[in-house]
Amino acid sequence: MSAVRWVLGCLGVLVGAYGAWLALTRQDLVQLAEVALWLAAAVAVHDVLVAGTVVGATLVGRRALPRPWHAPATLGLVVWGSVSVMAVPVLGRFGARTDNPTLLDRPYLATWLALTLLTLAAIGVAGLVRSRRTEA
Repeated sequence: MSAVRWVLGCLGVLVGAYGAWLALTRQDLVQLAEVALWLAAAVAVHDVLVAGTVVGATLVGRRALPRPWHAPATLGLVVWGSVSVMAVPVLGRFGARTDNPTLLDRPYLATWLALTLLTLAAIGVAGLVRSRRTEA
Protein backbone atom coordinates (compact mmCIF):
# COMPACT_ATOMS: atom_id res chain seq x y z
CA MET A 1 0.00 0.00 0.00
CA SER A 2 2.82 2.37 0.86
CA ALA A 3 4.53 1.79 -2.50
CA VAL A 4 1.32 2.60 -4.37
CA ARG A 5 0.94 5.86 -2.46
CA TRP A 6 4.56 6.74 -3.13
CA VAL A 7 4.19 6.09 -6.88
CA LEU A 8 0.94 8.08 -7.04
CA GLY A 9 2.55 10.91 -5.07
CA CYS A 10 5.51 11.03 -7.45
CA LEU A 11 3.18 10.95 -10.44
CA GLY A 12 1.19 13.85 -8.96
CA VAL A 13 4.35 15.88 -8.40
CA LEU A 14 5.49 15.24 -11.98
CA VAL A 15 2.13 16.25 -13.45
CA GLY A 16 2.07 19.37 -11.27
CA ALA A 17 5.63 20.28 -12.29
CA TYR A 18 4.74 19.83 -15.96
CA GLY A 19 1.69 22.07 -15.54
CA ALA A 20 3.77 24.72 -13.79
CA TRP A 21 6.38 24.56 -16.54
CA LEU A 22 3.67 25.00 -19.20
CA ALA A 23 2.18 27.95 -17.34
CA LEU A 24 5.53 29.67 -16.87
CA THR A 25 6.71 29.14 -20.45
CA ARG A 26 3.48 29.89 -22.33
CA GLN A 27 1.95 32.77 -20.38
CA ASP A 28 3.02 36.38 -19.99
CA LEU A 29 3.36 38.12 -16.62
CA VAL A 30 -0.11 39.68 -16.78
CA GLN A 31 -1.73 36.28 -17.29
CA LEU A 32 0.33 34.76 -14.49
CA ALA A 33 -0.70 37.61 -12.16
CA GLU A 34 -4.36 37.00 -13.06
CA VAL A 35 -3.96 33.28 -12.29
CA ALA A 36 -2.33 34.10 -8.94
CA LEU A 37 -5.18 36.50 -8.12
CA TRP A 38 -7.77 33.90 -9.12
CA LEU A 39 -6.10 31.24 -6.96
CA ALA A 40 -5.90 33.60 -3.98
CA ALA A 41 -9.57 34.54 -4.42
CA ALA A 42 -10.55 30.86 -4.67
CA VAL A 43 -8.75 30.07 -1.41
CA ALA A 44 -10.35 33.09 0.29
CA VAL A 45 -13.84 32.20 -0.94
CA HIS A 46 -13.44 28.62 0.20
CA ASP A 47 -11.95 29.42 3.59
CA VAL A 48 -14.32 32.27 4.43
CA LEU A 49 -17.54 31.40 2.65
CA VAL A 50 -17.72 27.62 2.30
CA ALA A 51 -15.72 26.54 5.35
CA GLY A 52 -17.21 29.27 7.54
CA THR A 53 -20.74 28.36 6.50
CA VAL A 54 -20.12 24.65 7.03
CA VAL A 55 -18.61 25.21 10.49
CA GLY A 56 -21.43 27.55 11.50
CA ALA A 57 -24.16 25.31 10.15
CA THR A 58 -22.53 22.28 11.77
CA LEU A 59 -22.56 23.98 15.15
CA VAL A 60 -26.24 24.88 14.71
CA GLY A 61 -27.03 21.40 13.37
CA ARG A 62 -25.45 19.71 16.37
CA ARG A 63 -28.02 21.41 18.57
CA ALA A 64 -30.98 21.01 16.21
CA LEU A 65 -30.44 17.52 14.80
CA PRO A 66 -30.26 14.14 16.54
CA ARG A 67 -26.74 12.67 16.79
CA PRO A 68 -27.14 10.10 13.95
CA TRP A 69 -27.92 12.95 11.54
CA HIS A 70 -24.78 15.00 12.29
CA ALA A 71 -22.40 13.29 9.83
CA PRO A 72 -24.84 13.03 6.88
CA ALA A 73 -25.92 16.65 7.27
CA THR A 74 -22.33 17.90 7.49
CA LEU A 75 -21.20 15.84 4.50
CA GLY A 76 -24.22 16.94 2.47
CA LEU A 77 -23.53 20.57 3.30
CA VAL A 78 -19.89 20.24 2.23
CA VAL A 79 -20.86 18.67 -1.10
CA TRP A 80 -23.71 21.09 -1.76
CA GLY A 81 -21.70 24.15 -0.75
CA SER A 82 -18.71 23.24 -2.89
CA VAL A 83 -20.83 22.52 -5.95
CA SER A 84 -22.85 25.70 -5.39
CA VAL A 85 -19.72 27.86 -5.28
CA MET A 86 -18.48 26.22 -8.48
CA ALA A 87 -21.88 26.83 -10.11
CA VAL A 88 -21.93 30.58 -9.42
CA PRO A 89 -20.51 31.54 -12.85
CA VAL A 90 -23.09 29.56 -14.80
CA LEU A 91 -25.98 30.38 -12.48
CA GLY A 92 -25.11 34.07 -12.83
CA ARG A 93 -24.70 33.59 -16.59
CA PHE A 94 -21.35 35.39 -16.50
CA GLY A 95 -19.91 35.34 -20.01
CA ALA A 96 -23.25 34.99 -21.79
CA ARG A 97 -23.37 36.95 -25.02
CA THR A 98 -26.33 37.95 -27.14
CA ASP A 99 -24.37 37.38 -30.37
CA ASN A 100 -23.69 33.73 -29.43
CA PRO A 101 -26.78 32.01 -28.02
CA THR A 102 -24.93 28.70 -27.74
CA LEU A 103 -22.98 29.97 -24.73
CA LEU A 104 -24.60 29.00 -21.44
CA ASP A 105 -27.59 27.43 -23.17
CA ARG A 106 -28.29 24.72 -20.59
CA PRO A 107 -30.88 24.71 -17.77
CA TYR A 108 -28.25 25.37 -15.09
CA LEU A 109 -30.71 26.54 -12.43
CA ALA A 110 -32.88 23.44 -12.86
CA THR A 111 -29.78 21.25 -12.69
CA TRP A 112 -28.57 22.97 -9.53
CA LEU A 113 -32.03 22.59 -7.97
CA ALA A 114 -32.05 18.89 -8.90
CA LEU A 115 -28.64 18.46 -7.26
CA THR A 116 -29.93 20.27 -4.18
CA LEU A 117 -32.93 17.92 -3.96
CA LEU A 118 -30.74 14.84 -4.50
CA THR A 119 -28.37 16.02 -1.78
CA LEU A 120 -31.27 16.55 0.62
CA ALA A 121 -32.63 13.10 -0.26
CA ALA A 122 -29.23 11.50 0.35
CA ILE A 123 -28.98 13.27 3.71
CA GLY A 124 -32.47 12.02 4.58
CA VAL A 125 -31.74 8.43 3.62
CA ALA A 126 -28.38 8.38 5.41
CA GLY A 127 -29.88 10.00 8.50
CA LEU A 128 -32.73 7.50 8.64
CA VAL A 129 -30.39 4.53 8.16
CA ARG A 130 -28.08 5.78 10.90
CA SER A 131 -31.05 6.48 13.20
CA ARG A 132 -32.40 2.96 12.75
CA ARG A 133 -28.95 1.44 13.41
CA THR A 134 -28.63 3.27 16.73
CA GLU A 135 -32.12 2.14 17.78
CA ALA A 136 -31.38 -1.53 17.07
